[in-house]
Amino acid sequence: MWRSCQRLFYTRLPKAPQLCLTPPAGGPSPLPPGTARAYTPPTGGFEINLDHRKLKTPQAKLFTVPSKALAIAVATEWDSQQDTIKFYTMHLTMLCNTALDNPSQRNKEQLIRAAVKFLETDTVCYRVEEPMALVELQKNEWDPMIEWAEKRYNVEIGSSTSIMGPNIPARTKDTFTNHLASYNMWALQGIEYVITQLKSLILSMGLIDRHITVEKAVLLSRLEEEYQIQRWGSVEWAHDYDLYELQARTAAGTLFAHLCSESSTVKHKLLQD
Repeated sequence: MWRSCQRLFYTRLPKAPQLCLTPPAGGPSPLPPGTARAYTPPTGGFEINLDHRKLKTPQAKLFTVPSKALAIAVATEWDSQQDTIKFYTMHLTMLCNTALDNPSQRNKEQLIRAAVKFLETDTVCYRVEEPMALVELQKNEWDPMIEWAEKRYNVEIGSSTSIMGPNIPARTKDTFTNHLASYNMWALQGIEYVITQLKSLILSMGLIDRHITVEKAVLLSRLEEEYQIQRWGSVEWAHDYDLYELQARTAAGTLFAHLCSESSTVKHKLLQD
């Protein structure tokens, strides 16, 4: 899979951590305490070693990731932990564990089906009828995203004020199903994770295609809540915490999807009309 076998290790230094790439020389070399290291094992992929011990998943599987960039990101996530390991802040590690252990035992088809099902309840497709200020806000902010998706994928989506939601054509669902099928299982885990955070397939694909930023996607997914905050005020610290946590999870899922996709495949998808 990789043209060369390199050993990658991430070492915590007294002042600032440095990342070093070195060629293998007879197997893993001893590292000082406090070191997180990722390297390519003989079977391909990258492992993460913590203080000479191989990282394992919750189901005791060897923790291996498909790309060097993802290995670096996970090692950095572990290196950022201080006296207490806060697993709830390690979104990339969690996504890797999910991809490796597959606790829900879903196959690729089931992952895609779950992702496409969000079209039926997509955040940007559900509209209110009042107050008029919010109606206009949804129209101004969400309509451009629907128009982008319809043009990008050559489909019909639309919006609705009905509690039943919009009537999504079967052809639209088939188009998104075929598009998602072009991703590998690891990337799909990241994409579905983003979709569940934003409650929107449209916003998520806008992120994956780099049409919008994480901040913009999160703001659009919380549009009604942000409207209410502007009108009635926010609960001190609570709303900001929710916002930043959602941004962190969404960013992690998007990064995970890209780091698990081959660059040529991603480039091809971005160039498609």
